[in-house]
Amino acid sequence: MNRLSLDRRAQIINCLVEGNSIRSTERMTGTHRDTVMRLMVEVGEGCQRLMDEKMRNLPCQRIQMDEIWSYVRVKQHHIRMSVHDIKRTGDFWTFVALDPDTKLIPSYRVGKRTKENAVAFLTDLQERLAVRIQLSSDALNSYEDAVERAFGADVDYGQIVKFYDSDPIGPGRYSPPRVTGTERKVIAGSPDQAHISTSLVERQNLTMRMSMRRFTRLTNGFSKKLENLKAAVSLHFAHYNFVRLHRSLRITPAMAAGVSDRLWTLEELVEQTSR
Repeated sequence: MNRLSLDRRAQIINCLVEGNSIRSTERMTGTHRDTVMRLMVEVGEGCQRLMDEKMRNLPCQRIQMDEIWSYVRVKQHHIRMSVHDIKRTGDFWTFVALDPDTKLIPSYRVGKRTKENAVAFLTDLQERLAVRIQLSSDALNSYEDAVERAFGADVDYGQIVKFYDSDPIGPGRYSPPRVTGTERKVIAGSPDQAHISTSLVERQNLTMRMSMRRFTRLTNGFSKKLENLKAAVSLHFAHYNFVRLHRSLRITPAMAAGVSDRLWTLEELVEQTSR
């Protein structure tokens, strides 16, 4: 991998951030899949360090948060205690925070869907913000207590609660249930109820599923190791924040939020995050 030129490394990373699998990237670039994987993990870990450094003292005023499902090695109901490490396999969730004004992703966390991870995620978010925010989420049970522990009274927090059909009406088992109604609830402070929403962060879930093969449902592109999943997520968000032009903004989210004063190239991202 150290013998690969910067152009070659950027070509490989470009394939990955555009949603290609490890094996398809191997075929397109003529690079062995083990080298592709090692490069992804190296750059992904570098992207995590980059995001941790750059996402500080942020001026965000509103934040939407949500979580998206994936799994490592086997799905949760296929775990066998005698074979699998339950802390490193099974269902994993990526907690995501999004600024709806700049589309910036200031914080994220990959882990089990537990109260401890919700608290860690929100504590990390709080430490990156410069001002009091309005926070919106769905009605996940862990969030209310986690928000209080992370922000105390220094937040305006509301939840949007969705109601679904009791029975699925779609043509197949993977059809999503139909939303029959929503309710906005004020949990803390004085949030503007018109802005209690998770619609944009939920749209980010689609971007993630399209941009990372391991998030695509009903394929064999799932993560085989937890480190690979975390690296892929970090790579995706660094590329999304600094390199990828947002269609409606016509600049990157990092530029819109004042985190960066210029458009990064993919080569620059790879060079900054490679050892």
